[in-house]
Amino acid sequence: MSISIPGRVVVFDYGEVISRSPDEHDRARLEAVAGIDEAGRDAFWSAYWARREPLDHGRVTVPEYWAQVAADLGTAFRAAKVHELWVADFRGWISVEPGTLDLLEELREGGTRMALLSNAGFDFGDPFRRSPMGSYFERVFVSAEMGLVKPDPEIYRVTARELGVELPEMVFVDNKAENVDAAVALGVRGHVFTSPEGLRGFLEELAA
Repeated sequence: MSISIPGRVVVFDYGEVISRSPDEHDRARLEAVAGIDEAGRDAFWSAYWARREPLDHGRVTVPEYWAQVAADLGTAFRAAKVHELWVADFRGWISVEPGTLDLLEELREGGTRMALLSNAGFDFGDPFRRSPMGSYFERVFVSAEMGLVKPDPEIYRVTARELGVELPEMVFVDNKAENVDAAVALGVRGHVFTSPEGLRGFLEELAA
């Protein structure tokens, strides 16, 4: 089975599109490594997300990120703890949504051009490119490497320019509506991912 969408490049987000969300076991593992009890859970996750954008933007390193999270919690993490946190956090995002991977395979078999565009730190670049899924993409764009994060309009302009296409020739799939809306405002065809089934319907409609 194949899906052919000629004249377009389909650009995929990674987190919660190709990967699944970190599950309760992943979150519990990260909390345990950080030494967080139930009373501190909300504060931990608030700091975790509040400090994430500079990491994805490439303005802070992984150790700096965890130092900031620790400071928000009124504590400090030693170097070994930071590495444990990085491993636990990384493991939580390296997962797979099989239905999406099946669609990537079908798009490749149909000769459809594809790329990846992810808000992620420098540490994700090589794993994305060297993973089995990396072979599906002609380019992998990582926000930290670009110095831009979605939904900044410039990140879509740069992506299209690097792919050698005009913005209306680009198709963008992301689980966050604000990221898709920013791309659509530039003339990109967009799809907000909610399930592999919904994505299949969207792609088959384009192919038709």
